[in-house]
Amino acid sequence: MIVEIHHEVLELSPTGALYWPANKALFIADAHIGKVMHFRKNGIALPTEVRFSFYEKIAHLLTQFEVATLYFLGDLFHSDHNSEWVDFCRWANQQAFKKVLIEGNHDILPKTRFEQAGLEVYTALDLAPFYLSHHPIEATAPKINLCGHLHPGVRLKGLGGQYLKAPCFYKKPHQLILPAFGGFTGMYIIKPTAEDQVYVLGESAVIAVNKMKK
Repeated sequence: MIVEIHHEVLELSPTGALYWPANKALFIADAHIGKVMHFRKNGIALPTEVRFSFYEKIAHLLTQFEVATLYFLGDLFHSDHNSEWVDFCRWANQQAFKKVLIEGNHDILPKTRFEQAGLEVYTALDLAPFYLSHHPIEATAPKINLCGHLHPGVRLKGLGGQYLKAPCFYKKPHQLILPAFGGFTGMYIIKPTAEDQVYVLGESAVIAVNKMKK
């Protein structure tokens, strides 16, 4: 889906990624790489396929978009070092594009680890007209805060009365919150106001939902 925010054209992907064609910039939030091995080390089994979903989704995006810079809007790696970090480093160092991490609350690895993967690391970044952060902040015009952290989702009611939860992009007047890119991350069900816009992720498309049913 193509949207225009502050005179900038952006493409919302059903993967949960955001693409800014003018800068050849790809944004993803809350990948939570390493979560599978973190849980398994603590005796909780997660599906093996979740471990590789990041690479499958990224590979698909790189066939769609010309990427000069990939921005991770926080929570790139879920917790302490484990074997999934080795896989990510190998992948990251094979990529020709620039890689930038906006630190999230789960990004607790030493900064040197991220630098070994070729990542530039910031706590926040001014990328006019956007301001990048992990946690949502109160941005004011003419800036738009691009962020993650919330894992936004909505509860949709079908014609038969059934309910479905789905991840979404959550657009507020001066903020765009990206859905979690990682698998098995959970959702926070939002309560949008009349001035907000919700873009729901479908299997193959992003769908704008103007009025949410309670």
